[in-house]
Amino acid sequence: MTVHLQPPAHLRIAAHAELISLIVMLANVFTIHLKPISSLMGPTHGCAYLFVVIATWRLRRSPAAAKVLALVPGAGGLLALRRLDRPASARTQVEGVIPS
Repeated sequence: MTVHLQPPAHLRIAAHAELISLIVMLANVFTIHLKPISSLMGPTHGCAYLFVVIATWRLRRSPAAAKVLALVPGAGGLLALRRLDRPASARTQVEGVIPS
């Protein structure tokens, strides 16, 4: 029996916003370094990161691996989504079977 947990749409949007804002911030720092872009992307990235972490931890059937992966800054949201998209096999016990 497999259990498939479909991540909510708001988690997908926040995970992508987290990565895109990080890419824009780093591109800005290594190229022209405009203050308005830094002041806009810094809080955007921070809010998206916090949203991903909190949303992942609030999912009821979220595995522990997804919760830990969500803590990785930058790409943690996408890593957690990848873990949540993977079907997990449910632990089933068969009574009376002796392992050999």
